[in-house]
Amino acid sequence: MHGLKNFLLRNRGFFFFLLGMLVFRSALADWNTVPTGSMQPTIRIGDRIVVDRMAYDLRVPFTHHSLLHRADPQRNDIVIIDSTATGDRLVKRVVGVPGDHIALRGNVLYVNGHAARYTPVTVAGITADRVQPATYAVESIGGGHHLLRLARYLPSPVSSYGPVTVPAGDYLVMGDNRDDSYDSRFFGFVPRAEIVGKARYVAMSLDPARHHLPRADRWGLALH
Repeated sequence: MHGLKNFLLRNRGFFFFLLGMLVFRSALADWNTVPTGSMQPTIRIGDRIVVDRMAYDLRVPFTHHSLLHRADPQRNDIVIIDSTATGDRLVKRVVGVPGDHIALRGNVLYVNGHAARYTPVTVAGITADRVQPATYAVESIGGGHHLLRLARYLPSPVSSYGPVTVPAGDYLVMGDNRDDSYDSRFFGFVPRAEIVGKARYVAMSLDPARHHLPRADRWGLALH
């Protein structure tokens, strides 16, 4: 016991640093490696993203208890979700905020009766295209716009969804890989308390299909 006490005293600076880092990551900012392709092409497999955990709330470290409400998620925000419905931490895009009337018809999004506009674009470097050819478009609605990946030949059974009205205190989220995303179309609305941060940047990116070589063009990329 005496030896353990001496060890802790000799290394107390390291333990204080470690505790500070844990508190920082829990309450202020975090970084997460993205293992799945549900947000491609916006976020790619192997991206390490910077998460602003103070974007919406200042929380008690290591809890979901909010000390200070700063803002609410807005439509088109990329959010981090501690999902009780799935038991996982998810990265998705907010498609519907409380009160919104949302529908999807043949992968055309309708928000409060207004259809999104789609501008075809070319996107390179998505490994999944080798086995599942896809098309890409910029989805524009309500002043926001972002890239989408759509299956070319086999749209998912949820390429049509709703209409639904988002309840008070809840949000509807989808992935930008619209035909290959496990999202609100499967597990329902997301409670506000489960949204713990906003994805801001790609800190770094390693390509798992190329022996984890760096994708230098993605380092520091702003997410929107």
